[in-house]
Amino acid sequence: MPDLRNVRTVRSILMIDVAAGMVAWLLTINLYHSSRADILERLARSMASAFFIGTPTAFMLIRVGGKMFRRRFPFNWALLILSILGCAAAGSLAYNGTAVAFGLEARSEFWSSLLNHIRISAILALSFGIGVSGYRLLRGKLRATTIELRNRQSEQERANKAAVEAQLRSLESHVRPHFLFNTLNTISSLIPEDPKLAESLIGKLATLLRLTLDSSQARVAPLERELRIVGDYLEIERARYGDRLRFRIDVPQELRSVDVPALSIQTLVENSVKHAVGSRFEGAEIRIAVFERDGCLFVEVSDDGPGFTAQAIRPGRGLDNLQRRLTALCGPASTLKISNGEGFSTVSFRLPRSYAETG
Repeated sequence: MPDLRNVRTVRSILMIDVAAGMVAWLLTINLYHSSRADILERLARSMASAFFIGTPTAFMLIRVGGKMFRRRFPFNWALLILSILGCAAAGSLAYNGTAVAFGLEARSEFWSSLLNHIRISAILALSFGIGVSGYRLLRGKLRATTIELRNRQSEQERANKAAVEAQLRSLESHVRPHFLFNTLNTISSLIPEDPKLAESLIGKLATLLRLTLDSSQARVAPLERELRIVGDYLEIERARYGDRLRFRIDVPQELRSVDVPALSIQTLVENSVKHAVGSRFEGAEIRIAVFERDGCLFVEVSDDGPGFTAQAIRPGRGLDNLQRRLTALCGPASTLKISNGEGFSTVSFRLPRSYAETG
C-alpha cells in the first residue's frame, strides 16, 4: 500500500480530492440562483463525495497504476479505465450509503441519486485518473530517459578517459626510450676517445634513470626535478660537443615547486641540441626560462641556431609527441608555440597555474 507517512503521497491525494471536489461543486451548483446555505451545503457534499471517490482512485493509481502500464497497449489503458470506473462506482455507493445512514438523503431516492452520482463521478474520475496517469507515465519515461542519458554520458566519459590514458601511455613510451637512446648514443661516441669521461657520464646517466624511473608512473613532475634532469642531460651532451654547447637556465626559485608534464622541458632542450648545436660547427647557446604571467605558467627553450617552423615538426617525433601530451593533459590552451626573433628561435608552451599547482 502507499506509505501514508510519505508527506508527498498524502499531499498528492489531498490535492486530487480537493481539485475533484471543486470541479464537482462548480458543475452542480448555480451560484446566481442559490443561497449561501445551499452553496456551502453543496460544497460540503462535493468535497465529501470527492473524498469517497478520489481517495480510493488515488490509492489505486499510486499502488498499481505503474504495473498496469507494463501490459501491452490497449490492454493497459482498458484495465486502467475499468479500474477507475470501479473506484468511482464503489465510492459513489459508499457516499450515498453514508448520506442515507445519516439522514442527508431520503431512502426512497437512494437508487436514482446513486445512478446520477455514478454518472458524474465516472466522468470526473476518468478525467482526473487518466490525466494523473498520463502525467505519471510521462514523468516516469522522462526519469528513465534522464537516467539512461546520464549513464551513457558516464560511459562516454569513462571511454574518453580510457582513450586519453591509453594515448598518454603510448606517447610516454615514445618519450623515455627516445631520450635513453640519444643519451646512450652520446656516451658510446665518447668511449673510444675518453673512457674515464664515458664512465663518469654513465654515472650521470644512472642518476637520470633513477629520477625518471622514480616518476615513471606520474605524468607530471616538479619543475625542480625536471631542471635536474635537463642539467644532467646538458652536461652529458656538453661532454660530447665541448664549447659548441652553451646553456643558461633562468627559473625563479618560487616556481621550482610547481608541476609540469614529465620530460617536457628535456624534450625541448633535446630538440635544440639536435637541430641547433649538432647541425652547426660553431654550435649554439640554449636558454631555458620559466615565468608566470596572467595566471599561467610559461616554459620557453630558445637557441641561436638556424631556426625552424611548425611545418618542420615530424609526426611521431619529440615535439609532435610533446604537443599531443600537452593537449591530452591540459587541453588546446597548452599548444606549442614556435617563434623566431632577435637571433633566437623559441619553442614554448603554457600551463594554467591551477594545473601547475595541482598537477
